[in-house]
Amino acid sequence: MENVINYLNSNISNYLEELKEYIRIPSISTLETHKDEMIRCSEYIANTFRTIGMTRVEIFPTEGHPIVYGEWLGKPGKPTVLIYGHYDVQPVDPLNLWDNPPFEPIIKDEKIFARGANDNKGQNFTHIKSVEAFFKTVGEPPVNIKYIFEGEEEIGSGNLVPFLKEKQDLLKCDVVLISDTSMYAEDVPTITYGLRGLLYMEVEVTAANRDLHSGSYGGAVANPINELAKIISQLHDKNQKVTIPNFYKDVLKLSKQEKDNFKRLKLSDKEYAKEVGVKVLQGEKNFTTLERLWVRPTLDCNGIIGGFTEKGAKTVLPSKALAKISMRLVPNQNPEKIAKEFTKYIKKIAPKCVSVDVRTLHYGSPAMVPINNNAMKAGASAVSKAFGKKAVFIREGGSIPIIVDFVNQLKTPAVLMGFGLDSDNIHSPNEHFLLKNFKNGLLASAYFLDELSKF
Repeated sequence: MENVINYLNSNISNYLEELKEYIRIPSISTLETHKDEMIRCSEYIANTFRTIGMTRVEIFPTEGHPIVYGEWLGKPGKPTVLIYGHYDVQPVDPLNLWDNPPFEPIIKDEKIFARGANDNKGQNFTHIKSVEAFFKTVGEPPVNIKYIFEGEEEIGSGNLVPFLKEKQDLLKCDVVLISDTSMYAEDVPTITYGLRGLLYMEVEVTAANRDLHSGSYGGAVANPINELAKIISQLHDKNQKVTIPNFYKDVLKLSKQEKDNFKRLKLSDKEYAKEVGVKVLQGEKNFTTLERLWVRPTLDCNGIIGGFTEKGAKTVLPSKALAKISMRLVPNQNPEKIAKEFTKYIKKIAPKCVSVDVRTLHYGSPAMVPINNNAMKAGASAVSKAFGKKAVFIREGGSIPIIVDFVNQLKTPAVLMGFGLDSDNIHSPNEHFLLKNFKNGLLASAYFLDELSKF
């Protein structure tokens, strides 16, 4: 391993230049105008896989953006790792808030700034170059390698799910390695073992058959915005518990091991509140902040639409009002069951003076991976060696629904080994990636392959 690690350390500058080339391709999956760039990026990845030593590389067209596959199976009898990444990135708006053009990466303050620098090009690139380092130094990796890079993660991975079902033999592996999560804090090597799921709903309230003059009709006809606000206000009780019947029925209790682990992380409520600019934190009573963020389900109104919202005044009773409401779900909660309970409850509490339409926009299941299997042990050991500190195990409040599909379809564990930070501005202007995390990510990836080969 010494030769591999030395090689990686001595080539950081070269890797950063190559990463810049990868980042310069504006692979924005959600914009039809970038379709050609998505194809170009998939071809770039395929060529990179061939260059580092993959013996089989294919680009699979889909109804959306291509999926890129690469493999090297030169170690019969050794484990096979499937490395997942996504080459698509978020849109860059608002452009005026960027300090540099989003697809012209620059390095300053020991960070690389660009769209995709962290999410996910910077992170997935570490797993390309670590494998290359084995070929360059010792002739071959210590385990079998498969790659699957998709171009639709930022828009829901709609074509990857059927691909996993169709290509189970092709993708057969002993572990899936994913770097699309965050570290708990700077300089704290982290393995993520749990993610909340997501359920996104719309509630539309209708009163009159048209917008009405508030002077002529106000006081006699219901205002949908007022009634919608009343509905939303009934979705939590005074202890900030969600009031939907059976909402908590399947929620798993936190184990003693997890509680002890959370205590060791020593989150400061005061510092957390200061970081996000609020005076005090709010949440479900009798739970710590980390428990509220990682292991308790939530319900939030993400937007309200209705009435007159331009500058100036207009005295109107709107005909309709709409709220977008999301729920973060935890392991054992079923999004479809919760959606039915939510719909039933909304219609029950809605006043007779309005009609209500409840729609499910999309959902993804929560995920939790056992932390005592060999793959997770290899992951924890790898990041500990790379960062020079003992790894911590965390859950995250966000969602990566595709992880559930990997685990369920391929019947194999997933290791979530993230190298970014929550403060890296992913999905926002001035996205960046710490150079030391990029470097340590390269080392962690190499150590993981070595550790996995021992099992």
